[in-house]
Order: sequence, then C-alpha cells, then structure tokens
Amino acid sequence: MKSPAKIFYILLMILVVLPIDLLPVGVSVAPWFALFLGLMYAMVFQCPYPKFNKKTSKYLLQASVVGLGFGMNLVESLKSGSEGMLFTVVSVVGVMVIGVMLGWWLKINRKTSYLISSGTAICGGSAIAAVGPVLKADGNEMAVSLGVVFVLNAIALFIFPPIGRFFEMSQAQFGTWAAIAIHDTSSVVGAGDAYGPEALRLATLIKLTRALWIIPLALVTMFIFRDKTGGSGKISIPWFIFLFVLAMVINTYLPLPEWLTATLVYLAKKGLVLTLFLIGAGLSVQMVKSVGVKPFVLAVALWILIGVSSFFVVMATIP
Repeated sequence: MKSPAKIFYILLMILVVLPIDLLPVGVSVAPWFALFLGLMYAMVFQCPYPKFNKKTSKYLLQASVVGLGFGMNLVESLKSGSEGMLFTVVSVVGVMVIGVMLGWWLKINRKTSYLISSGTAICGGSAIAAVGPVLKADGNEMAVSLGVVFVLNAIALFIFPPIGRFFEMSQAQFGTWAAIAIHDTSSVVGAGDAYGPEALRLATLIKLTRALWIIPLALVTMFIFRDKTGGSGKISIPWFIFLFVLAMVINTYLPLPEWLTATLVYLAKKGLVLTLFLIGAGLSVQMVKSVGVKPFVLAVALWILIGVSSFFVVMATIP
C-alpha cells in the first residue's frame, strides 16, 4: 500500500498536467507554479522516486523541446534570433574566463569553479553533466556545482518574468535576455512561456544554440585538464537539439495539418510543466546545505554579472 506522501505526489503530478478548463476558474498551472509545487513538496516530504524524477525530467524536457519545434518557422526564427547568437558567443567566453579567475581568487577547488562557470555560461546542469566526466570531477565537486546552479535556476523562473514586465521589455528583449541569463533550458523555456509566445520562441532558439557550446567547451576542457587528470572522459553531446532543428524544418517545409502541430506544441508545453514539477520535487534541503558559502558566492557573482550586463545590452540593441 502506498504511503500518503506518495499518493499526494502522484496527485500533484496529475494536477499539473490537467487541461486548464478542468480546473477551477482563475487557476492556471503555469510553469513557475509547477516548479513551486515541486519545491514545496520537497521541503515537506522526501521525494519518493528520486531515480524516476531524475531520468523522467531529463528525457521529458528533451521531448518537450523537440515538440516546441513544431510550432516554429525555421527561417523566421533564425532571422529574429541572429542578434542573440552574437550575445551568446561573447557571454559564453566572458563568463568562463571571469568565472575561472574569480574561483582562483576565492580559493575554490579548481574543478568546482570550472564546473560552476560552465553551468552559468552555457546551460546549467546539462553543461556540468557534460563537462564533469571530461575533467574527471568527483561526486562532491559535481554535487556542489549542480546544487548551486539548480538553486539559482529555480529562483530565476520566479523573478525574471516580473522583472521583464516591470521594465516593459518587449517579447524579443525578454526572450533574448532569458536565454542568456538563465541557467537551465527548463527554466528558460518556462520563463519564455510565461512572458509570451514570441519570447518563448526566441528564448528556446537562442538557448539551444547556446547549448551547442557544450561540444567545443568539452574539447577545450579535455586539452586543459589532460595533464592534471591523466586522460579525459566521454563527451556528452546534446543530440536532442538536432531533433529540435529537424522539427522546425518539418514544420516549415512540409504541409502538416494545423491541428497536428497545435497538438504537438500543446503536449510539449504540458510536458515542460511536468518537467519543472519533477525538477522541483527532486530538490532536497541536504542539497542546499552541501553547496557551501564560497561556491554559492561565485555562482551568484557570475549570475549577477551575466544577468545585469546582458540586460543592458539587450535593452540597448533590441527593439
């Protein structure tokens, strides 16, 4: 017989994916609310299915991103997202250099500071998971890096949309800013969806372009840490990004019925909401406590740096 905590967990999963019209008037399970429900569950109960959470959230996020591609036009997306590509190049290189130097100044473990910088510069947990095996980071170095980036990533989903509305950012401005300044793809897509359809489209496109930097970063990491680690580990390539591009190509050039593409996009958004709930429910108090002060200071400093600098650049260059 399942415990009440497990039953409540299953009921919450069902709740976040229910169609809006089945819920009470005025209640909408938005991405940020799904993450909030997951976080509140994690604070009160211990996640009953940690392995299920970890694997399902990973693959469900990838499937949801691919599904969103069926709602995007390849030509229009590339044209409108071209300015964000330039910001991506500058910010990735800048954050990596500053992060490593700041980590050295704070006397943080070299691999930990490198992992935190990678997660901030590219795409949060995905970048850390990809680079970690290459530099042969141990379990503690991985846990600290993932923990601090995850905490900031969760905070971002709550605060970015209100900040965007306060400064009256356009859809294009917010989508570009979110893609550059928020760590993980899940929260980038969630924040974009909360702000509007154009912000969602741009945020997804630019963030996935940014995620491709995992490949050159892993190759550079292999070279930098070769002598220190006695070899290099396996590089994890985010193959789902190419499926996302394929989905955009199909939607752009094949005469798919509108009901089909609309259904795929709808299911993708529901998948994203469930993903954020699972991610939130996977957080633990122990994870937060294990981070430590100095790694958290480094992560916050880099986050403020990329968030503030990209905000002013976006506001000055994108209408």
